[in-house]
Amino acid sequence: MASMSPPIHDLRQHDETATHFYLDVRCLICRFLGFIFGTETFGNHQQQQFPRKPENMERQSVGYRWYTRLVALACYALLLMPGFLQVAYCYFFSSQVRRSIVYGDQPRNRLDLYLPTNTNGPKPVVVFVTGGAWIIGYKAWGSLLGLQLAERDIIVACVDYRNFPQGTISDMVKDVSQGISFVCNLIDRFGGDPNRIYLMGQSAGAHISACVLLEQAIKESRGESTTWSVSQIKAYFGLSGGIMEGEESFEQFSPEVRIKDPRNREAASFLPPIKLFHGTSDYSIPSDASINLVEALKGVGAEAEVILYEGKSHTDLFLQDPLRGGKDDLFDHVVSVIHAGDEEALAKDASAPPRKRLVLEILLRLARHISPF
Repeated sequence: MASMSPPIHDLRQHDETATHFYLDVRCLICRFLGFIFGTETFGNHQQQQFPRKPENMERQSVGYRWYTRLVALACYALLLMPGFLQVAYCYFFSSQVRRSIVYGDQPRNRLDLYLPTNTNGPKPVVVFVTGGAWIIGYKAWGSLLGLQLAERDIIVACVDYRNFPQGTISDMVKDVSQGISFVCNLIDRFGGDPNRIYLMGQSAGAHISACVLLEQAIKESRGESTTWSVSQIKAYFGLSGGIMEGEESFEQFSPEVRIKDPRNREAASFLPPIKLFHGTSDYSIPSDASINLVEALKGVGAEAEVILYEGKSHTDLFLQDPLRGGKDDLFDHVVSVIHAGDEEALAKDASAPPRKRLVLEILLRLARHISPF
């Protein structure tokens, strides 16, 4: 019987195409990161490491890759649309949501507030910084989290910020810091407790908010003047955060690299407790990013821990699990930290009804299977 194995030259051609495709995507990412981080060095440095491939192969491989990603993203959003529509309705029509409150002079300097229906006494506050790969972040992405935390008598402020190409990482850090300052100084006008503020970020938002927190701690450790204090932040929650390990070209925006710098060691004592959450099946941002940052923080005496969720992907913790409803370990953990010491609030949490399911299980599983993240 004749062999059905492909010719050797076909295998070599396949391997060469795959290799060039990997290098192409790698170089594109490097160029993109180098540009938004305000430096060309990173992109150029990476390009020098790899051989150049034919232009026609470059166009075909990248074009096909991004086309399939776009189709996958569209299908992913379509499968989760039943939940998105319900959240969108609440976002636009609920009296609990105060949209687009101005906190600065840039067009994207806006934040949304999610307010509990119970107005008795000042409430704890979560400042949330959404993800979006530094290019598609938007304050409304945090609406599901905001609505669910508001049900537990927690005010949520979802901070918007300039995305690429409107601004670089430096601009994003500046915007978020200004948004946090607004909350710290004015949240009492909306029923919030300025002495119980928590900072939370997801994906790129976790990176940006970590940069903001560390930068503020460094300034305070050096006695510089600031408009808000790290001491007002009772804890930091980082969800599936990335770009923590840093590269030589943008060390300024790597919390891990900066906290290891001997000149910044004193800043560790100013930091609040830090809790990072990450799925072990996160292929967009591997969980090593959170593990390494926690090790670096502990190495300088900061209080930090990482909680890993076995088999969870990049979007499971922030999207699929909340849309599934019912019990959510991450959500319950965050709420328990915020309500620690408040016996009345903890009692309400214990008797709270299960969260409503917003998307059918079969749709959630299909969405997870085709997710481009």
